[in-house]
Amino acid sequence: MNKYPVWKYAVIVVALVIAFLYTLPNFFGDVPAVQVSGLRANKADADVQKQVEEALKAASIAATSVQIDGESLKVRFKDGDSQLKGRDVINAKLGSGYIVALQLISSSPAWLSRINALPMYLGLDLRGGVHFLMEVKMKAVLDKAVDRYTGDIRVLLRDKKIFYNGTISREADRIVAKFKEKPEMLKAQTEISAQMPELQLRDTEVNGEFVLTALMKPETLKKLQENAIQQNITALRRRVNELGVSEPIVQQQGADRILVQIAGCLDPARCKDVIGRTASLEVRLVAEEHASSRNYDAFERYRNEPAPFGTERIIDEKGFPVLVYKNVAFTGDKITDAQPGFDQQGGGGSIVNVTLNAAGGRAMTMATRGNVGKRMAVIMIENEKPEVLTWPNIQSELGARFYISGMPSTQEAKNLALLLRAGALAAPMEIIEENSIGPSLGVENIEKGKHSLMFGFALIAVFMVIYYALFGVVSVVSLATNLLFLGALLSMLQATLTLPGIAAVALTLGMAIDANVLINERIREELRNGMSPQMAIQTGYERALDTIIDSNITTLIAGLALLIWGSGPVRGFAVVHCLGIVTSVFSAVMVSRGMINLIYGGKKVAKLSIGNVDWHRSSKAAA
Repeated sequence: MNKYPVWKYAVIVVALVIAFLYTLPNFFGDVPAVQVSGLRANKADADVQKQVEEALKAASIAATSVQIDGESLKVRFKDGDSQLKGRDVINAKLGSGYIVALQLISSSPAWLSRINALPMYLGLDLRGGVHFLMEVKMKAVLDKAVDRYTGDIRVLLRDKKIFYNGTISREADRIVAKFKEKPEMLKAQTEISAQMPELQLRDTEVNGEFVLTALMKPETLKKLQENAIQQNITALRRRVNELGVSEPIVQQQGADRILVQIAGCLDPARCKDVIGRTASLEVRLVAEEHASSRNYDAFERYRNEPAPFGTERIIDEKGFPVLVYKNVAFTGDKITDAQPGFDQQGGGGSIVNVTLNAAGGRAMTMATRGNVGKRMAVIMIENEKPEVLTWPNIQSELGARFYISGMPSTQEAKNLALLLRAGALAAPMEIIEENSIGPSLGVENIEKGKHSLMFGFALIAVFMVIYYALFGVVSVVSLATNLLFLGALLSMLQATLTLPGIAAVALTLGMAIDANVLINERIREELRNGMSPQMAIQTGYERALDTIIDSNITTLIAGLALLIWGSGPVRGFAVVHCLGIVTSVFSAVMVSRGMINLIYGGKKVAKLSIGNVDWHRSSKAAA
């Protein structure tokens, strides 16, 4: 009686081994390092590694290791002073084409990394880092959209040969078109309603003129703002990833603000520089009638001369001037996907396949119709400084799906696809709140959290051993395995541990030991009712199981509610809380039962070491 089959012991042993391996990296600590990542066409490859090694050697700075990890180069140092000096030397050597960021990297052995056993992420309050609250300029979103619709309506009426009086103008957030004849206005109203259902139209008659006013519908404006926020969040996440820091928090806060928390960022100035790059993307037609040729130097004569009326001079990546029309075909918020590829029909060169949303597809069709054979410029505007990324030929009338050819290399195609997909902000932003938490404060928080868990565990262990004897020892061991499982899960899922998360671990300790108390008390009750020790063990575990599951399910429901509807520190607490419930049930029921079966199973037992069984009865008789 009370024997586990071999497979159950095997499950427990395998679970313990896996949990030990995946918890182990958290005990090795971090070492100071510098991470080097390439920008645009640059790449942290073997050549860059050689340059870094030579520069450090020439400056007499010792690095413990210099190795390529994925798409970045990581240089480890023995102390913080060497890290700072090394960062300055690497920066001077590589120049502005690379991101050189300070970092703390786990010192766990490489064989653990090969099995993907990585330390859990530590939040801002435990590791230190920077906190930014950024405000999205929604007025710029509205202005850009109104300007775009103004141009689209003008092109649409021209294509449909609908005659309007004078020009189509913008008045605040409205688009106004004037007509001499009412039938022309009605035709325009029909075409605009069909092509642009997101606009709300109103017709009036003023001084013998027929006026058609277009205004974005409230739901259109709301969607536009939501898309701008989400596009900016996506772009910020990609930029934060360039820093190579632990899991960043980039989330919406309120209607027009974005919260960015970067734990482990040891260089706040660098973090601010990277995420503060408020780049946006525009696509415009090239003013080829002013070009002397189709080469890169086609507009060289305008380098020091003013641009002709209706055009703008913008420098491309190679430093050559390019003349583009001021009218914007579409902006980066219309791009839904961009992927690098190869031209199967034009010789296998590198291309970028671009997919636009419905509005972007219409805008692209209008812009390219009648301009086949001409060039179109993809422009990145960063810190109010526009730059032409590429200006390829328009080979046919384009719609929602097209490709950009003329890429000099596969890497350049990948970089452009990344910028098109998520590198541009849909609207400008500004940092309205900035805080930094030093790593020393994070270490202090970790020590306090560690001490609170140790003292809590010790007090629980003392009480359980005194009150339940050997069964108390088993309960303490199962509680320790519960912490092991919880640490392994957090590491395997690469969850972020914060101070609220440590509080959830402490709560998990109390809840996990509660399950053991229920089991032990149920066994005591069966013994007081005259049941044999072996039957008391079996019945006690079976009858306590329902109570344990019921109580944990109700607590899990509350934890899931916090996880779904909570944010920030609340979610950090909820993640650890929910995982702790799962591990506590497994350790209290499966692991403790397995140890009890090893101790008492298959034997003739006269008495269980579970504390004083008869004191309840004695105290009742005395009363």
